[in-house]
Amino acid sequence: MTHEVFAQQIVAMQGTLYRVSSSILPQLCDREDAVQACIEKAWRKRADLRDDAKLQSWVVRILIHECYQMLRRRKRETPMEAVPEMPAPPGSNASLYRFFSGLPDKLRLPMVLYYLEGYSIAEIGGILRLPQGTVKSRLARGREKMKKDRAFEEVEGL
Repeated sequence: MTHEVFAQQIVAMQGTLYRVSSSILPQLCDREDAVQACIEKAWRKRADLRDDAKLQSWVVRILIHECYQMLRRRKRETPMEAVPEMPAPPGSNASLYRFFSGLPDKLRLPMVLYYLEGYSIAEIGGILRLPQGTVKSRLARGREKMKKDRAFEEVEGL
């Protein structure tokens, strides 16, 4: 893969990278740092990628790993009670964002990747390194929690 093609594909998935990082990290500065570290690591290790068609899944997996590393580092610095609630990004559905923010990571990531980013169950399984059945069951549990939350009557398609 040439440098130009790599750069074009990274720019094309920029929105996805920021949305995935915002589903994990509460602070904007941490999200930006995680995306930057992810891109830098992907650039350095681009020769390790065997199939260029899987670049997006590979980069998202790197990003998720970077986000969790950042959370582990932040845990040592700040108690979780001191972290304020994450505000919804401008132009997004605030009640949907609050719902996703309240889900545990095990349910939130598959829901965000499937419903907001449009990944298939097989792709999510590859990104999160989970069997497809596990991804399906986590999506089902997330949908069940969504049905119990009455704030989503206006949200269609989920």
